[in-house]
Amino acid sequence: MTDSIITTDGIGDFDRRDITLIEKTKTVYVSGNGPAVIVMSEMPGIYHQVIEFARRVRDAGFTVWMPHMFGEVGRQPSSGYLYRSMARACISREFYAFSGNRTSPIVDWLRALAAHAYPICGGNGVGAIGMCFTGNFALSMMLEPAVVAPVMCQPSLPIFRKGGMHIAPDDLRCVKDRLENEDLTVLAYRFSGDSFCRAERFAEYEDALGDRFKATVLPDDAAAESDIAPHSVVTMHLIDEEGEPTRAAVDEILAFYRQRLRVN
Repeated sequence: MTDSIITTDGIGDFDRRDITLIEKTKTVYVSGNGPAVIVMSEMPGIYHQVIEFARRVRDAGFTVWMPHMFGEVGRQPSSGYLYRSMARACISREFYAFSGNRTSPIVDWLRALAAHAYPICGGNGVGAIGMCFTGNFALSMMLEPAVVAPVMCQPSLPIFRKGGMHIAPDDLRCVKDRLENEDLTVLAYRFSGDSFCRAERFAEYEDALGDRFKATVLPDDAAAESDIAPHSVVTMHLIDEEGEPTRAAVDEILAFYRQRLRVN
């Protein structure tokens, strides 16, 4: 990928809201009806395939709340843009990108967003999905009682490490207690050869959470062709066709939200 041509995709079917929580204001893109699902974009930001996934969640009967945390909304990925977005996030005080056994400060705001969205949207609780740089956040958000359906797609923090869990030990204990006491589960996805989210990382989560951590590892040849190695399960490397493992992952996530969030 190069930066020679910059392309952007529209997001006009989402309502742009500037939301102030815990004395911090962030832009959030909201669309749909039904229980809330917090969709957290991967690097480099809210680009076309992330928007398309958010629309799929919305069209399945949920209200998507998609916070703008880094990058330029709608701008398509390129190698230079990707690295610049990651570099800016890594030096931001909101993210502890290199740290294991710590929870990034931005998660406090994301928990507050879930608490804000729940009474507005109703249902049995709030869903969350993080991808890549934000993948770990979906688990940490469970310290907010409203969050009952967390999904971790290729969680990549701490970066440049084979393993490591990006969650503070006290937070992890609280999450474990919730999973057990409320009979909840966490869905997690990765490609087998992903160099950012390796088997060692999933093994640590499995050791910590036991059978509450429902991991799916997809073969690399299940990824859509791209000049980026298989990584983004529900976005860039999704093959949106019946019988494809990535499509099955999307369908499973939507079924998970229906089961957990909708009032019977």
